[in-house]
Amino acid sequence: MYWGSDWLWGLPVIVITITLHICVLVLIERILIRELMQRERHGGYRISAITIVALFAITLHACEAFVWALLYVLLKATPDARDAVLYSLSSITAFGHAALYLDKRWQLLGAMEAMNGVILFGLTTAFLFSAVQLARPDRRN
Repeated sequence: MYWGSDWLWGLPVIVITITLHICVLVLIERILIRELMQRERHGGYRISAITIVALFAITLHACEAFVWALLYVLLKATPDARDAVLYSLSSITAFGHAALYLDKRWQLLGAMEAMNGVILFGLTTAFLFSAVQLARPDRRN
């Protein structure tokens, strides 16, 4: 089996999702810092800022899964868009329990998406840890 097409389609999607992820996380961090500084002046709760950051992170991961699902639909690697989305969410989270499979020709893409998901979730974990540290009043400079 030749996997050249899988790499040709998968690598750009990996680069796009990682770049998008980093850009959005940096933007969220800037907004978070501004929000925390305002709350500090007004005595607001920091936990709500972290909750909002986590919701943005979930939305970002869902958008990235939809990018992969769109690729599966365009390549006709799944029977329909619904299956593409479910397969993608299962793959990017490394959950892997959806009883769906890509067309045999495109199965390497699913493994590439799982690898991409591990990187994206690792970046998000590091970011959330940093955000929590930033929100702690005893840790801020």
